[in-house]
Amino acid sequence: QVQLVESGGGLVQAGGSLRLSCVASGSIFRANSMGWYRQVPGKQRELVALITRDGTTNSADSVKGRFTISRDNAKNTVSLQMNSLKSEDTAVYYCNKFPALRYDPWGQGTQVIVSS
Repeated sequence: QVQLVESGGGLVQAGGSLRLSCVASGSIFRANSMGWYRQVPGKQRELVALITRDGTTNSADSVKGRFTISRDNAKNTVSLQMNSLKSEDTAVYYCNKFPALRYDPWGQGTQVIVSS
C-alpha cells in the first residue's frame, strides 16, 4: 500500500522560510526518484524539485536558489527547505515519486500560504 504523508506547511510572511517533510512507504521511496510538487486551484500540479536515489537534485527555475530538496534513505523521508518565500509560492505541496502521473496515489498535501 502506497502511503505519502506530507507535513510542515503553514502561514508565513514573504521572505520567510518553511521546511516541508514527507514520509513515504518503503515500496515507493526505495525504488524511485522523489519529487515535491505543488498545485494552486484551477492549475495543473507542477514539479518543484526532484532528487534521485543517489542524491542528484534538480528544481524548477522559479525556485532555483531558494528551495532545497533532500532525502533520508534510512527514514524514507524527503524534505523541502524553502527560503525567501514569495506570494507566488502559495500552493498545496505534495511529495511523490518522480515522475508521478495524475492517476498515481497522492497524499493529502500540505498547505503553504505566503502573505505579502
